[in-house]
Amino acid sequence: MTVRAPSSELPVVLDRVSFRAGGTTILDRLSLTIAPGAPTIIVGPNGSGKTTLLRLCMGLISPFEGGISWGGYWKATMARRAMVFQRPVMLRRSTAANVAYALARAGVTHSERAARVDQLLAQVGLSDLAQRAARTLSGGEQQRLALARALARDPELLLLDEPTASLDPASTRRVEEIIVAAAQSGIKIVMASHDLGQVRRIAGDVVLLARGALCEQGGADDFLSHPTTPEAAAFLRGDLII
Repeated sequence: MTVRAPSSELPVVLDRVSFRAGGTTILDRLSLTIAPGAPTIIVGPNGSGKTTLLRLCMGLISPFEGGISWGGYWKATMARRAMVFQRPVMLRRSTAANVAYALARAGVTHSERAARVDQLLAQVGLSDLAQRAARTLSGGEQQRLALARALARDPELLLLDEPTASLDPASTRRVEEIIVAAAQSGIKIVMASHDLGQVRRIAGDVVLLARGALCEQGGADDFLSHPTTPEAAAFLRGDLII
């Protein structure tokens, strides 16, 4: 089958998707639609399938059962999708060169790259560190650089796997500001998080996973104020979901 580039990556539709690893079911017949709009935050206990869901949405792995479509196509290129991991790998080169590499992979011409590097580094607040070796940056700076590399793809869909999990409050704020600005520019953000405060600050809607299944999905205000399932109520109380 010829892989076609859809006119839009959205909506992302998961239809009864299951995924297994080592004999363990990570996601079990999950049906979910991710539509354009405000950020979608995926929450749930460790092992609930958040990272696996993001990797499936990116197209890095394929479901064992069920199917995923992007913009109405069951097979599509990743041209306008990007993902940032909790611990991104930095290339052995400068901050600016990391971004230039991402731009080259995205097909940006050599003549355009220098200006785009400057623009992206300014966007994430790293202009003063352009010539610093990327691997010597702090954790928060590396995460902002990872966001710059992802934005170099001009994504319509940006997937984030707990990007602030190991950061201090000041670094978390700077990363969140970049995420909010990206969302306001029209990029669809889908982010896994363990932080209910972050849900309140960023989320437009919330997806709760538990035991590899979709437990609840709805607007952030309703989810936080009026959970409709026992699992959601327990999660908001801080109880363990087993």
